[in-house]
Amino acid sequence: MGRCKTIKVSIIIPTFNAEKEIEPTLKKIFDNDQYQYEVIVIDSSSTDKTIEILKKYPCVIKRIKQEEFNHGGTRNQAARIASGEILVYLTQDAILYDSNSIEKLITPLKEDLSIGMTYGRQLPHSDAGVIGEFARINNYPQQSVIKHMGNKDKFGIKAVFCSNSFAAYRRESLEAVGMFPNDVILSEDTYVCAKMILQNLKVAYVADAKVYHSHDYSIIQEFKRYFDIGVFYGKESWINKEFSKAEREGINFLFQQIKYIIGKRKAYLIPSVISRNICKYVGYKLGQKESFIPISLKKKLSMHKKYWDK
Repeated sequence: MGRCKTIKVSIIIPTFNAEKEIEPTLKKIFDNDQYQYEVIVIDSSSTDKTIEILKKYPCVIKRIKQEEFNHGGTRNQAARIASGEILVYLTQDAILYDSNSIEKLITPLKEDLSIGMTYGRQLPHSDAGVIGEFARINNYPQQSVIKHMGNKDKFGIKAVFCSNSFAAYRRESLEAVGMFPNDVILSEDTYVCAKMILQNLKVAYVADAKVYHSHDYSIIQEFKRYFDIGVFYGKESWINKEFSKAEREGINFLFQQIKYIIGKRKAYLIPSVISRNICKYVGYKLGQKESFIPISLKKKLSMHKKYWDK
């Protein structure tokens, strides 16, 4: 098969009821005969055919209780099982663009020891709505970039933008910043990205490493998602202090979104877009003040309800 005997790259995928999503990516991972990857799946007690599908491939499968899952802690648990010097993280709904996507993602880590993390380009699914489509185009441009202490002021909060839906880490760099935080509601990737930049490590966005990954959230879902984002930034206020406030990027996003929608000749969506962004902002600000909100209400406002059980 022409594969290396030594496993140096581990791919980590958390799953929960992934039967409709997981197989296309597994096929692309194992169809690539040029490279050998260790694939570790942490499954949160799926009740569908996820495990049955996984067993068709040479994956290491670790099952945990659904209530034990945490965005940071579960990924750390997988890293302890993994043997790779490079750790690649995917989400179950991120579909590799081709069988070379992983190798393109990890190439900068192999070539430049000052790079601690890379993340790839996320393309909208072919059936994505215009709002979900714009989110991917805006956040994942066609040009690659390397972010570091020298240009963090230029990028502002965008300096720490990244996504564990498709990201790779040099293990020793991840360990140097203390791994992922063990109990975050989300944005464990942003946390590590910020820590790396502040420790003079570089973070590379690799535009030619691609996956299909997009969401068409409802306005209510957007509110809940941004409530959780607000919770994260409220608890990790040092990130805003070091990299400027996230709200400023939200204003720019709104104007660019309206411009994009007009270009698509869908100006009739502008009122909906404005309402959506107001809901996102309100959700974000409420999340920052979550310490004043009863847990019973936080569960209703949050997308990640089980987080509050802890």
